Amino acid sequence: MANHSRRDFMRNSLLGLAALPLGAGILSKTAFADTLPRLDPESDQAQALNYVEVAEDAADHPAYEEGEVCDNCMFWQADSEGCQLFPQNSVEPKGWCQSWTAQA
Repeated sequence: MANHSRRDFMRNSLLGLAALPLGAGILSKTAFADTLPRLDPESDQAQALNYVEVAEDAADHPAYEEGEVCDNCMFWQADSEGCQLFPQNSVEPKGWCQSWTAQA
């Protein structure tokens, strides 16, 4: 049986405790990625970008062109149905905003 000193035990315990926040941060980002709340179209930021949940509702907007929807925009994040422009929320895949940009 190996003879482990108290010093080795304390060192390993402290290293393990130091790694906990890193592990918790990684797990929390991936575990909760799918639970972003839906963007409220009435929020200030959504209104500033003329966000609508159904793209066809923006047909009267001069920047809108048929076929432009959130899920074919370069800002779309499929894993969380998120948008880089609205990082705290998910958006409707068939929504639209005036910042729509074609995917590369």
